Amino acid sequence: MEKLKIFFEERAFGVCSKLGERLNFPIDSIRLFFIYASFVTMGSPVILYVSMAMTMKIRKFFRKKNNPVLFD
Repeated sequence: MEKLKIFFEERAFGVCSKLGERLNFPIDSIRLFFIYASFVTMGSPVILYVSMAMTMKIRKFFRKKNNPVLFD
């Protein structure tokens, strides 16, 4: 079970952890909120989660483009 948890944490978008850091809120609580809200509302928080993940990726891309590094 621990290997599965590590696998998803490494490859996930990081939306819940970023929200937890910004709001000073436990990451596990945010993840549970997304899971429970997805079951109650038939999946609509998934759209919110994916849009937030895309926004994070786009912001990261533009930051990298504005601050080029010679050696990655």
